[in-house]
Amino acid sequence: MRADAQRNRERIVACALELFAERGPGVGMEDIAREAGLGVGTLYRHFPDRRALVEEIATAALHRLGERIRLLSAQDLPRWDVFTQVIAYSIGQPLALVKSIAEDGPVPHERLALQDEVNDLLRDVVEQAQREGTVRRDIGPAEVVDILSTNVCRPGARIGDATSRVMLDGLRGTAQERRSWESGYAGT
Repeated sequence: MRADAQRNRERIVACALELFAERGPGVGMEDIAREAGLGVGTLYRHFPDRRALVEEIATAALHRLGERIRLLSAQDLPRWDVFTQVIAYSIGQPLALVKSIAEDGPVPHERLALQDEVNDLLRDVVEQAQREGTVRRDIGPAEVVDILSTNVCRPGARIGDATSRVMLDGLRGTAQERRSWESGYAGT
């Protein structure tokens, strides 16, 4: 691919990502082309239809999310901090778009594998936070991931909005769970 064509493709994807994260899955192709400073014809030469563009964005978003979870998990931080940073990062991604296209038709194998990988990484973070006592233990890790998905995969999700605050407050481990972990941790 020529350098200018590659730049145009990257600009289309970057603008689409921004618009989808900001406005949700209903953004039109014309809006994306306008935001990228390109004609609609240029957009359609790179992506024959909306679904092709959305699939590329969804796959890229899941790749980035998996990388971010791995990066945060490798840091020497309390697991609650890792958990909340993963949520904050996730909310900034166009995950409502990922969810909406999954409901619109068959999901490509690559994206299904990525979704499973990201969910496994999230469950690991949740399990670590539960052992730490900072995430409630009476809700299974898979259920916590489902709750997170419901929160971060909605259009307009923001880390400080009421839904996110209530979710985090509801998932936070009790003081007794945290004290139990701290006393065990101090003894090692």
